[in-house]
Amino acid sequence: MAHHIDSFQDNDFLEIGRLIHDESYRREKKEIQFENTKFDLVKNKDGELVIAEIKKSSHFAKAASMQLAFYLWRLEQKGIKATGEIRVPKEKKKKTITLTPELRAELEQSLAEIEAIMNLDKPQPLKKIKFCRNCSYNEFCWS
Repeated sequence: MAHHIDSFQDNDFLEIGRLIHDESYRREKKEIQFENTKFDLVKNKDGELVIAEIKKSSHFAKAASMQLAFYLWRLEQKGIKATGEIRVPKEKKKKTITLTPELRAELEQSLAEIEAIMNLDKPQPLKKIKFCRNCSYNEFCWS
């Protein structure tokens, strides 16, 4: 993404995610653009801004938490205080995410690691991991 290489948009798992997004929470305000990011849902709960991410499953809860932490961090940089929610409609789960000092430190560490990878002169050697099978970049890496 940092080098503007797009994933395969017809990936079955992306399609399923889009379908779940479209069919869930029909009465909520969806797909709000903020800078170069789209929030799945945005609502005002008791006078507080809440942004939510809709996920297919809770299988990648850590990644979803970090995604929301990044959104909250970016909003905070613009002077906007918000909380986050991860929603998994299929499992009827909802998890609240707040940008705690610990989560902020973890996010900043992750961002530093991402920055280091982005600045490498050449890509790291390919290494197949368990996430490769369903990844929307699979064809790019392994064809």
